[in-house]
Amino acid sequence: MQSGTTDPRHFPKMTLATMPTPAKALATCILVALAIGMLGALGQIVVHDIMPTFYAQTGTNETASPSGDPHAGMDHDASPPPGDGRGDLFADLAGVEKKTVKPFYQQEQFVWTLKWTHIHLFGMSMIFIFVGAITIWLDAAPALRTWLVVLPFIGVLIDILAMWLKAFVSPAFFWLHLPGGCLFVVVFAYVSLRALWEMWFRSAGHR
Repeated sequence: MQSGTTDPRHFPKMTLATMPTPAKALATCILVALAIGMLGALGQIVVHDIMPTFYAQTGTNETASPSGDPHAGMDHDASPPPGDGRGDLFADLAGVEKKTVKPFYQQEQFVWTLKWTHIHLFGMSMIFIFVGAITIWLDAAPALRTWLVVLPFIGVLIDILAMWLKAFVSPAFFWLHLPGGCLFVVVFAYVSLRALWEMWFRSAGHR
């Protein structure tokens, strides 16, 4: 008597290479769009954060304050800097807030950091939900795919932790942005390149 169920081992393994062309096109468009967004974010970090941090206080007339205070050009408020809207890696520190009598949860620095946290967490999580959906179809070992799904979210949490620590503990914690950001950037680059290779440059029957 034949069983009414079919052994799943008889079905071919579903991978990116075996997906129909419309599915490949959708995955490709998602990866390209996210890659462009990542490049835009990287450019903003360089122009808005890194350059002001290391080059804004070089003693030039554009960055030097009238009073000669070398720290006058650095923003210590929770709101964006006035005028050109630039920031830096040490910005948004609660140096002024310590003198206020407001409760901690009403301080501008706390409110700004809390707002930044939920926007950043929602935005980055959505990115890696899409990337994770593509990752699970890679023709790779389950353990590798699992780590590729989880690691970007760990990187996002490290990035958020860096913002809170540098704002309320010490500016030195801004260095945590580097491992946090590098973690999800490296995973995104690896998944994107491998997925594109599997979909368009490797035959479906190749193992």
